[in-house]
Amino acid sequence: MSQQLIMPMPPMFDTLEEERAHRKERLAAALRVFGRFGFEEGTAGHITARDPELTDHFWVNPFGMTFKHIRVSDLLLVDSNGKVVEGRYHVNKAAFAIHSQIHEARPDVVAAAHSHSTYGRALSALGEPLEPITQDVCAFYEDHGLFDDYTGPVTALEEGRRVAAALAQYKAVILRNHGLLTVGDTVDAAAWWFITMERSCQVQLLAKAAGKVVPISHEHALHTRGELGDDLIGWLNFQPIFDQIRRAEPDLAE
Repeated sequence: MSQQLIMPMPPMFDTLEEERAHRKERLAAALRVFGRFGFEEGTAGHITARDPELTDHFWVNPFGMTFKHIRVSDLLLVDSNGKVVEGRYHVNKAAFAIHSQIHEARPDVVAAAHSHSTYGRALSALGEPLEPITQDVCAFYEDHGLFDDYTGPVTALEEGRRVAAALAQYKAVILRNHGLLTVGDTVDAAAWWFITMERSCQVQLLAKAAGKVVPISHEHALHTRGELGDDLIGWLNFQPIFDQIRRAEPDLAE
């Protein structure tokens, strides 16, 4: 007797309320994952998810709360003017300045992730892009930008617009002297792109410190990106991590 095999796929929703609840749960989970992986640095770092109904609003982590403790009920809903319309905490000014401009410029983007991770900051200090030296990094081949400037913490909307312009239509951007930023059509994809981009930065720094790297050819890098660089692949790669968090930390959904 044949058995039907299960293939994970992004869920479909009957109502906007269901979709909102799903995005919020994934957002809280992604933040906890970032905490587990050591991606937070004090109050720096934020992940946002566009509201499915109020599409010029986004959900974001509260200012000053550790990623590791965030629950669904802690998330903030912020409007296009930076006002917290749902939630009990302040919003990070940099989060609004950057993410509001990305969500405005990229209607295809559901989620964006930025944090001050160690290896992302290290590579950003070199002002260099990722190179096609491993299979995994090819997901970003000719699909990430470089914001080749630094003028201090991003708290002004004009600076957020410049970040969004550097992101352009890519899935990620390296912010020189600052760190990494990734986007996706789901929270899961945006979070996974950040995780694997951070690891790719680590590999590049290690490999180039050890000796001369052997690059993947343009043809094969493009082919590999076609196989690994789609947001569905990003979503799939995040599922085992999400399952770990949901099982280990059930208070996430509170």
